[in-house]
Amino acid sequence: MGLGNNQHFYRKLHSLSGIIPVGVFMTVHLCVNYSAVWGVESYNKAANFMVNLPFKYFLEMFVIFIPLLFHGIYGLFIARQAKNNVGSYRYPRNWKFFFQRITGLLAFAFIIWHVWETKVQVEFNGVEANYNLIAGIVHNSIGLTLYIIGILSCVYHFVNGIWTFLITWGITASPKSQKVTEYIAIGLFFILAFVGIRAILAFA
Repeated sequence: MGLGNNQHFYRKLHSLSGIIPVGVFMTVHLCVNYSAVWGVESYNKAANFMVNLPFKYFLEMFVIFIPLLFHGIYGLFIARQAKNNVGSYRYPRNWKFFFQRITGLLAFAFIIWHVWETKVQVEFNGVEANYNLIAGIVHNSIGLTLYIIGILSCVYHFVNGIWTFLITWGITASPKSQKVTEYIAIGLFFILAFVGIRAILAFA
């Protein structure tokens, strides 16, 4: 069967992968980075724990990189097909749909850059995964600004993705339930945005 015949399944899988495991990993990653708020030693201890997890390469491949690549690449396919009509119909959902696509593109580009500057340098160039690695990336205003934009894009894309996931999977079918989860999603956005921005500022 071709891609078109399986598109409903792929879209469901794309929606799920954005929450589990990609979104869950992002949340954990932000919390680990937040340890920098308590100092260099605190962050290095947390980073060292993550680096030395059992079955690290298996977890990275099947829990992070494969789901992330699927979600990102298929997300590009969806964005290419999308018909944004915010110019004609200025309803909030149209804007959410538009920003979901924009933040998806920004987040995917940011993640590629982030992996190149961190994971690739550690694995292939002998750079140590510690506080100084991140501090060196965001020590200038350009690097810091790009990180802030990337973090906010990732957080918005994840949180709004949760809201649409609940609708797509039929969990929040009524308008009232959708409104309640929308407020919860807004609250979650501010919490994760605070954690992410506060963490990266600790490296600057």
